[in-house]
Amino acid sequence: MLMQQTREHLHTLRLTGLLQALEEQLEQPAASELGFEQRLAMLVDREVLYRENRRLGRLLRAAKLRVNACVEDIDYRHPRGLDKSRVASLLLLDWIPKSLNLCLTGPTGCGKTWLACAIGNEACRRGYSVRYLRLPRLFEMLRIAHGDGSYPRLMNQLLKTDLLILDDWGIQKVSAALRNDLMEVIEDRHGRRSTLIASQLPTEYWHEYIGEATLADAILDRLLHGAYRLNLTGESLRKTTSKLTERDRSV
Repeated sequence: MLMQQTREHLHTLRLTGLLQALEEQLEQPAASELGFEQRLAMLVDREVLYRENRRLGRLLRAAKLRVNACVEDIDYRHPRGLDKSRVASLLLLDWIPKSLNLCLTGPTGCGKTWLACAIGNEACRRGYSVRYLRLPRLFEMLRIAHGDGSYPRLMNQLLKTDLLILDDWGIQKVSAALRNDLMEVIEDRHGRRSTLIASQLPTEYWHEYIGEATLADAILDRLLHGAYRLNLTGESLRKTTSKLTERDRSV
């Protein structure tokens, strides 16, 4: 009767991890041979792990990463300009609490999106909020938000995100309205949150891409000043994988 009451109290207090661990201890006779402090420590550790896993799940769902990538699977074998020590330094993520930016550039298929998502995944593991968006999708969201009155709420959501990943930078023409919106997003986050840009367009062409000189200067000054830059090179990984597959078939 007392144990059932304890179960109900743990359920009411939402100590789900602790409750699960308690049930497992009760089913394992060997657990009764452990001391009280040791058993209590095991229960508390289980609750902490349960909460950490739930938080990570929430962060990953909110991030909406395009691909399921993690830093442990980064492939350094292909010659694409990835220096292992430099990448390891970036993966410390000490640039996020400093509100600095990261720019990933390189040709199509070199793995920019995958690497950006791997960094986003690692940021979630460290407890940072992340959001992945293709730049055309962000522009569409902003356009809709202007029309339905949700613009302030959307801008607030973007501002609160610790790491905003903007992929496919440079593939869509930027109108005057989009330039103004982009300036607002970048200005809001400047010095307060980090932004990761992934683009097949080299940074020296970003000014021309944005268009209007004054706004381009303002946007790029906020994005690139003090930003980390990683330029990927080499042949498309998709082509490399295709060649390997064809070779395997011919053997």
